[in-house]
Amino acid sequence: MTRYGLRARVITLTLAPTLIIGLLLSAFFSYNRYHDLESQVLNSGSSIIEPLAIASEQGLINQSRESVRRLISYAHRKNSKFVRSIAVFDASHELFVTSNFHPNFDALTYPKDKPIPFLSSYEIHDNTLILRAPILAESQLVSDTRELTSTNRTLGYIAVELDLSSLRLQQYQEVFSAILVLILGLILSGIFAYRLMYDVTRPISHMKNMVDRIRRGHLDVRIEGKMHGELDSLKNGINAMAVSLSEYHVEMQHSIDQATSDLRETLEQLEIQNVELDIAKKRAQEAARVKSEFLANMSHELRTPLNGVIGFTRQMLKTQLTNSQTDYLQTIEKSANNLLNIINDILDFSKLEAGKLALENIPFEFQDSLEEVVALQATSAHEKGLELTLKVDSKIPSGLVGDPLRIQQILTNLVGNSIKFTERGNIDITVELKSQKEDRVELQFMVRDTGIGISERQQAQLFQAFSQADASISRRYGGTGLGLVITQKLVGQMGGEISLTSRLHQGSTFWFTVKLNSTDIPMIDLVDPAVIHNKRLLLIEPNMQAASVLQQTLTNEGVMVTYRSTLPDKVEAFDYIILCLPTNEEIPLTVIESWITRCQEATSNIIIGTASTQLALSDYLMQTHQVQCLTKPLPRKKMLQSLVEKQPAILPAAMEIESTEKRALTVMAVDDNPANLKLITALLSERVENVIACSNGQLSFEKAQEQRFDMVFMDIQMPHMDGVTACKLIKETQQNSQTPVVAVTAHAMTGERDRLLSEGMDDYLTKPIDETMLLQVLNKWVPIRNHDTDASLDFVAPSNVDITPEEPNIQPRTEESHLVIDWGAALKQAANKEDLAVDMLQMLVDFIPEVYALTEQVLDSDFDDKEQVIHLIHKLHGSCSYCGVPRLKSICATIEKALRAGDSIEDIEPELFELQDEMEKVLKTSELYLQGKKQPNH
Repeated sequence: MTRYGLRARVITLTLAPTLIIGLLLSAFFSYNRYHDLESQVLNSGSSIIEPLAIASEQGLINQSRESVRRLISYAHRKNSKFVRSIAVFDASHELFVTSNFHPNFDALTYPKDKPIPFLSSYEIHDNTLILRAPILAESQLVSDTRELTSTNRTLGYIAVELDLSSLRLQQYQEVFSAILVLILGLILSGIFAYRLMYDVTRPISHMKNMVDRIRRGHLDVRIEGKMHGELDSLKNGINAMAVSLSEYHVEMQHSIDQATSDLRETLEQLEIQNVELDIAKKRAQEAARVKSEFLANMSHELRTPLNGVIGFTRQMLKTQLTNSQTDYLQTIEKSANNLLNIINDILDFSKLEAGKLALENIPFEFQDSLEEVVALQATSAHEKGLELTLKVDSKIPSGLVGDPLRIQQILTNLVGNSIKFTERGNIDITVELKSQKEDRVELQFMVRDTGIGISERQQAQLFQAFSQADASISRRYGGTGLGLVITQKLVGQMGGEISLTSRLHQGSTFWFTVKLNSTDIPMIDLVDPAVIHNKRLLLIEPNMQAASVLQQTLTNEGVMVTYRSTLPDKVEAFDYIILCLPTNEEIPLTVIESWITRCQEATSNIIIGTASTQLALSDYLMQTHQVQCLTKPLPRKKMLQSLVEKQPAILPAAMEIESTEKRALTVMAVDDNPANLKLITALLSERVENVIACSNGQLSFEKAQEQRFDMVFMDIQMPHMDGVTACKLIKETQQNSQTPVVAVTAHAMTGERDRLLSEGMDDYLTKPIDETMLLQVLNKWVPIRNHDTDASLDFVAPSNVDITPEEPNIQPRTEESHLVIDWGAALKQAANKEDLAVDMLQMLVDFIPEVYALTEQVLDSDFDDKEQVIHLIHKLHGSCSYCGVPRLKSICATIEKALRAGDSIEDIEPELFELQDEMEKVLKTSELYLQGKKQPNH
């Protein structure tokens, strides 16, 4: 009643049934009459054509055209009102005779590529009806119910075209009559509806107005006038209600006055309680601050001696020791590492509880990050005879933006727990694409094991701090009970959820989801799988789950895989053979060598998959046999690279050669970080003749006013004048109004790219700068005009660069990670130039004392210059991006993100302690690199 009034409802309920019933009846009778008229015409046509078909038999047999013509002409004249034309065709679809000329006799004939049917047929075309009937040889009556035998011979057929214009006119008259009846019914219903509204709705509208006035407070109004039946009772009821409301209004006023007095007293009591609660809240916040500070200080104080214990223990292990001394020292090292992991867990838990753990948003290669975790956990799994597999959905983008370190930490924790509580069977890791909206993807991770399982009662305790499923677990397996709590909170920060399904003694499946962004930056894959496309490969893997993952990976790359669980007695010829040894049993060396011998009879390209605990076996096999050995589970890139190396490249020879000639270009590089500026200048100097380096935006603008540049590479975050402002000023100069300006930024989000392009940038690169991407952008905006080799290249890596995938350079926090400097990553970021990598590391070492002095000043006094702290940490973060110091870079990113998010300097004191520790480690470790220029043993 709120949307449509009573008047509208009365009209609707009165006219709607009439309209619906009238429409249904009119449609029904019109439809029937319409088809009855068509049936009458069809029957009339049949009564004409069938006798003509019988009568024309002898004429066709005798080829008497005149007799047939007289016959059909008579029939045409007799039915000339609706017959347009009658034509007789012989068995070859040729016109025999016709009653009159027809403009298109082909429309009257049967299809010439099909036999003449034995039954009559008809076709309707707009206002014409075409009837066709066959002329049979034995004077048999053509009937729809009579079966014709194969002995009949069709002499031809007769076609009659009927005019349906009069039929259509009669059909339209019938429809028009039905519509007139419907309209008449609606008019009569409308008259009755109007009378009903006059007798019912007018009094109701009057009473509605009176009730509305009573609602607004006019309690003295009453409804007057005579009404009929129930309406009169309703009127009396409304008047009685108005009298009652008037009496209640007086009583309510007295109650309000009393309630107001009571409320004043209650508010005074609440104010007192609020003051007490505020004091309690401040005490609780102070206690939390003291706890966080205590944890940070204790973590700092404990880790410093622990690092010394671990370091000197490892140094002692390098000396000549007895077996007992070695065992004792290994026990000390393992205990110290376990204690260090517990301290890190407690510190992470404290950060998560206080909401101070900031996540990074950096581009990373997704599958490589997961394979790092699997490689680190493989040794623990293989020591227990467990099979570890990783299956990644092929629909997941190769490049994502997020915090790979924390994703690895989550996965490491879950996989480590599965290995800890599983004695036999498999640990299977599966990653699937749950949903994708534009550049946002949601991934679901599943870690499935065949371990001891968890009862429903124990599952409720898993995600509680300092608790485990059973009191005996801590004693038997160890652990603080914080791993799953930290995992749960990290998953929550990534916009996902975590849960599990498990049955006691039947294994468990932990699953979690995370939401990440995809990136437009292509992830460089140095392996070209096109050379192994359609190659035949025999896969020998006794474990079904591991075999399924490998087979799917190879099939996605275009390899034709034949799978066997055991090596057949007679091996056919294949392009490759992958022979995976079981991890849960020891195979005698003689048996393995016999297998290799049988495989070598089929192919020379053999890859042996061994457990990570069989490194000595792998070395022996590669030295004594022409085979390659990879550690299980086989990493995708290493496996594909091993296959590709056995095949000739499919690229033309010209594409394998990289031109080293410098181009006659003048390019400007702008960056406030000396390390970044040195690297991009060194990379550009190898490709262009003139490189102008500027340390800030103002200087770049001044240079742009003096001379013209072919291209400008501009950092974004710089003091005094940022990169966007400098770009706009450079575009306003006369010499460089059309010069391409490329943003060089550490932000890889799609939204950031769009923002920079809308601000005037022509393109963008992300830090750390990759040489291939740098050259790609250079040739994109300044194309090569001559027939230089580079003009046809997509920047193939130089032949002298080792493209073997680097060892993992991002170590999960929960593992025994002691890689302070990743020299492989440093060389890769310096375009495999050792001298440049050493210079970059030296610049970082020279800059660290300045940052260390600032952190000492911040921790020892009330230092409140937040902008200066942000500036120095940002510069240190940029320097770390090119020196292979992953842990120092991660800490800098966490501090910078927290400060830019609004945290105070006091809030980041724990991270500053971590920063000091890591800077000291970098200074000590870097001495070996800078003196010997070689990678030391960590």
